[in-house]
Amino acid sequence: MSTATIALLGQPNSGKSTLFNALTGLRQHVGNWPGKTVEKKEGSFTHNGMEYRVADLPGSYSLSANSDEEVITRDYIASGDADVVCILADSSQLQRSLFMLADYAGIDVPCFLLLNMSDVAKDQGKTIDAKAIEERLGIPVIPFSATDTRSYDVFYEAMGRAINNKTRLNLNDLKKQYESIKGYQEICDLIPENALPGYSSMWAAVKVIEGDRVVSAKLKNAVGAETFAKIEEIKKNTQGAVATGGCKFAWIDDVLDKAVVSGEKKVTLSRLDRIYTSRVWGKPAVILTVLLGLIASFIPALPLMGVGSAVIAIKEPVMNALYSAGCPEVIVLVIGDVIIQSFSYIFKMLGFVFGVTLVFGLLEEAGVMARISYVFDNTMGKLGLQGKSVMPFLVSFGCTMGGAAGARVIDNWGQKVLTIALAWAVPCGAAWATIPMLASIFFGPGAVGVIVAILLTMLVHMWITAKVFGGKLVKVEDRYGMIMELPPYHKPKWGSLFRYVFGRTKETFVRVTKVILLVCGLFWLLSYSPSGNTSVLYRIGVAIEPVTRFFGMPWQLFLSYIASAVGKEGAIGVISALYNGGSLGTAFVDSMNGAARAANFNEMMLANVTKPEALAFIFAMTFNMPCVVALAATYQETHSAKWTARIVLYYTVMSLILAFIAYHIGLLIW
Repeated sequence: MSTATIALLGQPNSGKSTLFNALTGLRQHVGNWPGKTVEKKEGSFTHNGMEYRVADLPGSYSLSANSDEEVITRDYIASGDADVVCILADSSQLQRSLFMLADYAGIDVPCFLLLNMSDVAKDQGKTIDAKAIEERLGIPVIPFSATDTRSYDVFYEAMGRAINNKTRLNLNDLKKQYESIKGYQEICDLIPENALPGYSSMWAAVKVIEGDRVVSAKLKNAVGAETFAKIEEIKKNTQGAVATGGCKFAWIDDVLDKAVVSGEKKVTLSRLDRIYTSRVWGKPAVILTVLLGLIASFIPALPLMGVGSAVIAIKEPVMNALYSAGCPEVIVLVIGDVIIQSFSYIFKMLGFVFGVTLVFGLLEEAGVMARISYVFDNTMGKLGLQGKSVMPFLVSFGCTMGGAAGARVIDNWGQKVLTIALAWAVPCGAAWATIPMLASIFFGPGAVGVIVAILLTMLVHMWITAKVFGGKLVKVEDRYGMIMELPPYHKPKWGSLFRYVFGRTKETFVRVTKVILLVCGLFWLLSYSPSGNTSVLYRIGVAIEPVTRFFGMPWQLFLSYIASAVGKEGAIGVISALYNGGSLGTAFVDSMNGAARAANFNEMMLANVTKPEALAFIFAMTFNMPCVVALAATYQETHSAKWTARIVLYYTVMSLILAFIAYHIGLLIW
């Protein structure tokens, strides 16, 4: 079976991911480019007996050296690894979205152009003459809607023409535009046509004028220092990117002249956009939108959560049947307390993943996510992030796993990992169910002060985390504001959305299951004791108590702190079992489903734990690793065991440091 490779190129929100998912389905894998913190998506599909490989290149607004994504994208294209490049443009905003095509011009790889979201343009009253544009560009140009899988025949036809005919952009008109720049032709004449393999001298000259540092360095090696010095001298008299940008937009206007006719519909700022873009109401409106989305996520989540409850319901009958069949106790406990219990927990959490992915995927499809990004872009920029990062932070107040999963809407891999790392500092719903209860037991009305201290610590923690990880994940020179127009609102294509949601949910299930079974199985093994408190974890806890007391926690609280990394819900159940003399193995099982606290819990805690110790435990538990499901979701989204491990280690260390500080502040007060 013969093969060909297609590269998908386009600006963020151009529909690349939708096209990639529709073409490849589940035949895709995601990782990072070698030596770079940039996400790499590859997949494959078969059409008419021929196999095609697809590379979904990082979304960027141009092919300049403004970021690692842009450098990687253009180097991959020019390397010749792709047989054809599919360039996507947003039909509803053609003048802006064709800037990528203008920046591509001069790269010697066959291509074709998809005018995506043609249905949205039609709803705006626009008529696009794709044939006229095709004649001017010299490559296949087709109106398209990536969300409508019934229209893919035209995509396959255009792809076939581009591959078979090796169609390349007609550069004549663009060259004439560049020739109007003073010094351009002189620079172009000094650059041999093959100086940079894969790039024309026109493209190289334009990038030099724009001050592209990567191209300039390569060109200096190619033409020699003396010739390059002449180029640099001529460049001083040009207007740089302002001049080349003007030429590109003038060329785009010529390409679109009379080929795009706007109807009678007048585009005005909608009432909703007037709220979102308001200086007063914008941020509250976005926060309310995300919180309502979080609440709405529980509706589609309920069926899978119900499956989780049904799974736990069969635990006791299965264990009784195994006991009756004479099965050894340890095997029965592994099946019941680890496997069945874990799958119950997995399905309950998976339901939330499904709900969050569906609801926020819907917001993305409808155009709301772009508004969220716009409103919070400046605020998030102070942390080295983009506006989309605010959504994972807000979702994490409900569930950190949902926050990690929500970070997948961020195009830049480094910003995605940094967003997840900061989201871990946000106490989740399970933590908020525990913090007020413990604080009220020990501090009464002072519990309000503890909650305020937790929130202030969260903000400081996020700022410190951004400083610790930001320099490695998002370079200072790569931090720049978003260049975007608000896309029009449009109806989502439900078929495409559900295919995406089910695909992501299945992928999450596979990854989460592996991690939860491994971690929970290991924790159960360490906590298992055939007779009383003789488990490995119990012995370790007692042995290291002199160290744990340094952080303000007796061994019972420290083991509960460890259990909180599996699930915050279980910390109280573990404490109850340990101080009441129960089995640690049973305590761990209780922790998986948030067992109710003992009837005498308040009295037991006050009799065994001091106020400074309680304060230390509250801070340690709150800022510990959120839970094992969040761990699995983080690994799934980052595709990096190294960075996942770094985040876990960082939060473990920081939670113990915070416990130490809280304990010694408590000693001063009480």
